[in-house]
This record gives sequence, structure tokens and C-alpha cells, in this order.
Amino acid sequence: MATPFAVYLHVPFCTTRCGYCDFNTYTAGELGSSASPGSYLTALERELEMAAEKLAASPEGLRTADTVFVGGGTPSLLGAAGLNRVLAAVRSTFGLSENAEITTESNPESTDPEFFADLREGGYTRISLGMQSTAQHVLQVLERRHTPGRPVAAAKEAQRAGFEHVNLDMIYGTPTETDDDVRATLDAVLESGVDHVSAYSLIVEDGTAMARKVRKGQLPAPDEDVLADRYQIIDARLKDAGMDWYEVSNWSKPGGECAHNRIYWVNGDWWGAGPGAHSHLGDLRFHNVKHPAKYAEQVAAGQLPIRDTEQLTAADHHTEQVMLGLRLREGVPRSWFGTGAKPVIDDFMERGLLQVCGERVALTEAGRLLADGMITDILVAEEQ
Repeated sequence: MATPFAVYLHVPFCTTRCGYCDFNTYTAGELGSSASPGSYLTALERELEMAAEKLAASPEGLRTADTVFVGGGTPSLLGAAGLNRVLAAVRSTFGLSENAEITTESNPESTDPEFFADLREGGYTRISLGMQSTAQHVLQVLERRHTPGRPVAAAKEAQRAGFEHVNLDMIYGTPTETDDDVRATLDAVLESGVDHVSAYSLIVEDGTAMARKVRKGQLPAPDEDVLADRYQIIDARLKDAGMDWYEVSNWSKPGGECAHNRIYWVNGDWWGAGPGAHSHLGDLRFHNVKHPAKYAEQVAAGQLPIRDTEQLTAADHHTEQVMLGLRLREGVPRSWFGTGAKPVIDDFMERGLLQVCGERVALTEAGRLLADGMITDILVAEEQ
């Protein structure tokens, strides 16, 4: 069976910077006149051309995209015309597989019915909207600019435009948030009729405005016990509504799973285009220069904007397969684990955190709450 192949396209523009965000994004004020959406699109088209040429000359040859994901940043700031131009560039360089999944992230405030209709006509099949919360005070702490009701309205507009697959992103565990805030957000999510939900616990990343507030005592740090309680509230509510988890932070109705993200989780291959985008091809991992101006300058000079390349070892692949695969509902083959991990895995099974499903090892409901720490313990045990 051929290894699935994806194309990721990074849009680095945002209207404002959210206090918790550490992604490679830039506001107009930060960029000044050094970069613009127009120059970005021209550079992106050229990078895709060079990438396709490079792969066509490789032993594996050019590969058709099974999935395309436009992320950011705020891709919807490009407008439907810009996003359709991006997709046209992928179609004319890599090409698209039959029934390819094509997703774009969108900020609810920069969308409208015409935007979704134009994207659907252009070939997009899936929309992912940033919701985070319906509580205004939570959005204020996160420094999100959209109004509480706009994500649901946008999700309904996308569905009316013909999108069968729509995702809403939630963030839980924000300081000042209550259990009732989470329940109200879930009520809104389910009322929207979407077929996919991603729910992420708040992580205070170093270097962000939120991290500075936590360090100064202006905001409390997220509480691990509270995060676990909120996760259980989310999981139970979505399960009751017919959405099953298929990855620790992702739930969907049957057939609503995100094919693009699954390629990451099963250690597939992808080309990442755009400033700071990461790629993975077989034993190679590499990423682009981060700043949009430097990115455009390097592409204009006829060079792929790759900053660093890493050759992956068999041990690297194993680590990534376990780290990502064990977060999936189906887990991973038991044969993947070295003998050193057996006592740790047996202990987790006795504690009800792991289970054996045929020849595979998978997380239990309790294990999902401790997945990251468990995976670390297993990998450390294998090295000893």
C-alpha cells in the first residue's frame, strides 16, 4: 500500500496576535512593507513549482496530494480568491488524488456566506473554524477577537454552502473558565451541526503574552486536575451526541475524521510550503525559513526556502510512530515495543491505562488523560 502524501500550506498572516499563540504568524504592523499577501502568494506558487520539480527528479518521483491543508495564521485573510489561487497552484504542480480532502482553517470573523460558497466552488471539501469558547470572558483572556456567537453562525453558513465536513476548535482550561462555560460551549458546538470537534487543553507557551502574565502572577497557570475534569466533560458530552474520539484531542461523527491530520499521526509523508512550514519525506525532515520577507526573497532567487534538514534514523522513526500512533484510538502493534518497555506496559495495563486489542496496544479512557506522560515513560524504558 502506497504511503499517503499530503501538502500543507502555511499562511503567516493574522490581524492581531492572540496572547496564547506561539505559531509562526505576523500582523501587518510587525511586517510593515517587507511582505504582503500578494508577494506571499507569488512566492508560494513558485515554491510549489520548485518542490514538484525536485520530487519529479527524485527516485520516488512526483507524488499526487491525497490531502491539502491550508493553515496559519489566518488563511481566510487571503479571501476566497487567494485561497482558490493557492489550491490551483497545488493542482497544477502536485496534482490532486481522486476524492482528495482539501481543508482550510478560517477565522469566523473573516468569513461570510459568499466566502464559503466561493471556496466550495473552488474545490475545498472541509472547513476548520477557530471557536475556542462561547464565553466572552474566556475569549478576552485568550485575546481572541471574534464574537461568541460567530463561530456557530459561520459553521452553519459553511454547511449551507455545501460543506459536509466542518470542524470547530475548542480550547479548555483557560484561567477564569468554569465547567459551565465548557458545557455552554459544547451546547453551541452541537447546535451548529458540525461533524468534527478538536478540543485542546490550554498550554502556556514560553515567550507568549500569556506566559508573561502567568509569570507575573496576573493569571493563574492551568491546573492539571481541572484540565482532566474538563476533558471528561467534553468526551462524555460528545460521545452522547454520537461523536467518537479517534485521536486524543479529536472527535467526529462516522466518516468525519480529518484525513490530513491522520497522515501526520501515522507518520506519513508531506510537503510543507510557506514561511516556517515543516516537511517530512521518508527519512528526511526539513523546514523553511520563518520570516515571510526572507522566504519571498529566497524563492525569488530560485532557491527552495529550506532552512534546516534532518536525516531521520530508524530510532527516530520508532519514537515518532509510538508518540503519534499511541494517541490514536486503534493504538499501535504490540510488536513495535522493545523488551525494555514490557514491564512499563504491563504496569499500565494492570492500572487500567492501556489495553490489548488483538495484536495492538491502545489507550483506555483513563489512559487518555495521562497519554503524554505514559508515552514518555515507555520510550525512556526502551532506551534503558
